[in-house]
Amino acid sequence: MRVESPQHVAARRVVIDTNVWISAALSKTGAPARLVRHVLDHGLPVFSSATFAELEARLWRPKFDRYLSMELRQRILHDLNAAAYWVEIPSGVASQTYCRDADDDKFIHTALTAQAPWLVTGDQDLLQTPSVSGLHILAPAEALQRPEFCA
Repeated sequence: MRVESPQHVAARRVVIDTNVWISAALSKTGAPARLVRHVLDHGLPVFSSATFAELEARLWRPKFDRYLSMELRQRILHDLNAAAYWVEIPSGVASQTYCRDADDDKFIHTALTAQAPWLVTGDQDLLQTPSVSGLHILAPAEALQRPEFCA
C-alpha cells in the first residue's frame, strides 16, 4: 500500500465552479465532462456549504427538467456530496474580496481554505481575477492540457 504525502493529497484537490458541473451533466463529451471525470478518477473535488448550495439551487432549476431527470439530479448531488473534500470557510478568509463579482469569491475562498491549487471555471469574472497566490484559475480545456493537473 502506498501512502501519499499531505502535499500530494493537497495537489489533487480541485474546486470546480457550478457552471462546469452543470455543463458536464448536460453534455458527456465536452471539456467540462472530461475534466469532471478526470477529477473524480484522479483528484478530489472540494466543496464548501456555499459552493454546494449554489450547485444544488442551479441544478434544480426548471430549465433543466427536459435534460436531466429528477433522479439523475438527486444522484449527482448525492454522489458529489459523498466524494467531496469538505471545508468550512473561516471568517478571516470569507471577508477577503478577489473577484469583480463578489458572489464568485466563495469559490476562491473554498480553494484557499482547502489549500487546493486548482479552481476550474467557465466564468469570465473568475478567469480574469488577478493572481491569487498558489491558486491556478483555469478553464476546463486549459486545465486538462496541464500535465501537473491532478497528477
